[in-house]
Amino acid sequence: MSVVSELHLTVGENTYVAPLLESEAPESVRALQDILPLTSELMHVRWSGHATWINIDEIDLPELPRENHTVYPSRGDILLYPGYRNEQEILVACGPTCFKSPAGELAGNHVGTLEATRAELTALEELTLRDGVQPVTVRIRESDADQS
Repeated sequence: MSVVSELHLTVGENTYVAPLLESEAPESVRALQDILPLTSELMHVRWSGHATWINIDEIDLPELPRENHTVYPSRGDILLYPGYRNEQEILVACGPTCFKSPAGELAGNHVGTLEATRAELTALEELTLRDGVQPVTVRIRESDADQS
């Protein structure tokens, strides 16, 4: 048995779980763990397609390398963007997404992927599009995982 860190993203009565990619993005995962728990606002993206995001520009992140980074996250992918050319954020891809801003395309560090269905992610994105900003809580939980 080993311990696996999971990100828990709670919006309303729904909690979404994402195992963290500690070996693929170790510095980014460590930085994320250091800023959590976080209570903030989840909003629809302005430029990137079918996604939501949390502005974390007021948080003092360490200087992070590009690791496991992507411009085109897959459905459910969580990106930590440390603000190389734009404001810092956590992006949650809910469908087809090209991560970008007025500064152009951005590459965020892929730190986890939500274990959620296409319908659940579509509903999450549509909630922020239809009803606007939603309260969100992001936490880390440790769980035992059998590596066999």
